[in-house]
Amino acid sequence: MNTFLITKADLDANNVYAASESLEYDGHVEIAANLGRVTFRGSLIVKGQVLAFAGSGIKAGWGIEAGSGIKAGSGIEAGSGIKAGSGIEAAKTIVAAYGIYAGV
Repeated sequence: MNTFLITKADLDANNVYAASESLEYDGHVEIAANLGRVTFRGSLIVKGQVLAFAGSGIKAGWGIEAGSGIKAGSGIEAGSGIKAGSGIEAAKTIVAAYGIYAGV
């Protein structure tokens, strides 16, 4: 599976993913270290795993979904639900408005 790396160059001045409202990727998504909370206005949906390195977190206006696991060096937050095929792990908090599902 291919890996898409999100770096500071992919974010606007407010740390929002700038290329599109949502990100859907047929592979793994990694977020570079020390970016703070990286925000997706819509959803983050990947076939593989989502990995945010130390000092980086994930926030989505809607949901976060991964075919494998979700891991963040900071926190994970979604306006809807968080769903992972295996585990969900964050160094800080995990918050979802409508549910957190792992191993489904």
